[in-house]
Amino acid sequence: MNLRKKYEIPNDTVITIAGTVGVGKSTMTNALANALDFRTSFEKVDTNPYLDKFYNDFERWSFHLQIYFLAERFKEQKRIFEYGGGFVQDRSIYEDTGIFAKMHYEKGTMNKVDYETYTSLFEAMVLTPYFPHPDLLIYIEGSLDDILERIQVRGRPMEQQTPIEYWKEMHARYEDWINHFNACPVLRLNINDYDLVNNEDSIEPIVERIASFLHQTRKLRVKV
Repeated sequence: MNLRKKYEIPNDTVITIAGTVGVGKSTMTNALANALDFRTSFEKVDTNPYLDKFYNDFERWSFHLQIYFLAERFKEQKRIFEYGGGFVQDRSIYEDTGIFAKMHYEKGTMNKVDYETYTSLFEAMVLTPYFPHPDLLIYIEGSLDDILERIQVRGRPMEQQTPIEYWKEMHARYEDWINHFNACPVLRLNINDYDLVNNEDSIEPIVERIASFLHQTRKLRVKV
């Protein structure tokens, strides 16, 4: 059965998945898209011309990388809404400025002028009534220990070589970011409340929560 129809989720809905490395954003994106008969939107890493340069010289390329991400995510968001919605999106445009660009500035790998230029451009492009914000942002969360365990299990070489202190910092930054986020409605999901890898049926309670949340937020908008 199509769970979108069962729970009366509009076919033009746009859902964005957010969360730190290791929480299962891609798994959730695919599972939700399959359950709702929606399209997926994933970050295009292979065509990014700045990634290799950036990893070799953070200070030289951090600004360029963030501007590239901003432009690509903005175009993708525009494409999704021009298509008429019906998408699940892996990672949001909001994380770039709220977490990554801010981290580069605070750590000194992006200077003040570049950071202010970037944030000014982001605000002009995204923080306006004209920008097509998602109907819902799903924030996947979990304890630091649970996330570190998942990173170990999936065994990606680059992640295995990354110091634990980095993951601690990212976990803290994500928690701080989501606690202040208000650009669109947020539904929090804890990674211990479902198991999409071993139990495909665990997606249905999530869809039910999404439907209830969307219906409630739309009622509130009508009242306002």
